[in-house]
Amino acid sequence: MKAIGVERGENTPRLIEKPVPEPGEGEALMRTLRVGIDGTDFEVIEGNHGGFPEGDDHQVLGHEAVGVVEDANGTDFEEGQLVVPTVRRPPAGSNEYFERGEPDMAPPGTYLERGIDGAHGFMAEFFTSPAEYLVPIPDEFAETGILVEPMSNTVKALEHAFASRSMFDWSPETALVLGNGPLGLLTLAMLDETVDRSYCLGRRDRPDPTIDVIDELGATYVDSRETPVSEIAEVHEPVDLVYEATGYAKHAYETVDALAPNGVGVLLGIPDDWSFEIDGGRLHREIVLENKALLGSVNSHLRHFESAKESLGRLPDWFTDDIITDVFSPAEVEDALAGGDDRIKTVVEFDTL
Repeated sequence: MKAIGVERGENTPRLIEKPVPEPGEGEALMRTLRVGIDGTDFEVIEGNHGGFPEGDDHQVLGHEAVGVVEDANGTDFEEGQLVVPTVRRPPAGSNEYFERGEPDMAPPGTYLERGIDGAHGFMAEFFTSPAEYLVPIPDEFAETGILVEPMSNTVKALEHAFASRSMFDWSPETALVLGNGPLGLLTLAMLDETVDRSYCLGRRDRPDPTIDVIDELGATYVDSRETPVSEIAEVHEPVDLVYEATGYAKHAYETVDALAPNGVGVLLGIPDDWSFEIDGGRLHREIVLENKALLGSVNSHLRHFESAKESLGRLPDWFTDDIITDVFSPAEVEDALAGGDDRIKTVVEFDTL
């Protein structure tokens, strides 16, 4: 079968040939329809994040997938059923986090991640998975189902944000999304049901497809070159919720300035090492005296995927049409991973329903 992967010691993904995997006990075999590409894939390719499967000389990429059950192999699934796989898997054996159904809360070293860290991904014509890590989705999601995985990360992040404010009456009216990439835009669309006013920060000039989406959602685009995060409260208004998806380390601290009293900032970006000066005393004081909170969130699990599936069904058709801008075949791997400001979400299509 055809697969897209990267070899050890290289940072150029290529089309490779691999045998079709055989499902083990409790596993099903999926025929892959589509796999989404995101920033984590580029970090894996560059060797800045994750790691190769033990003993293998290559890594199959891809963690945002939608597939069709090809061989149910005795599981409760049916051939022809559409599914989305979750990402984390237990290492040899299991551990308490997986046994509790909380792999998304497992610390580094206690999990593998398909297509990212220690396990092959889904960017291949076929893949196998234990049935408990597969989420059924309706047939109408055959083209858009790749959005369920990134949306599940937002579901978890917002769940934790609301949980952190659950001891008092907190009804956010305003939100700021840092980052106008695919995850930021998906989050902005998901927040449309929750807040009255929303802002999205980026570093692009008009005309631009991401800004067009922001405008169509009725949100306000904020150019960070003109208004940095630390000045948003003054230029626009303090916000109740900040969702950070940039991986820009200073944003974690500038978020405190953007928050309204009782607000919460949730951090999802993963920055490189970077030392810089901050007024730690002032930020500490502001967090305490104004009841602000910062928290980190990574990965997601089954209930988040289920909720993301429901959220995807509520997104307007124009939004999913506009956000999935480029679809490539596996043979076009070089073009698919080339990037470009005219793209929002890029997809590799292996098959159709």
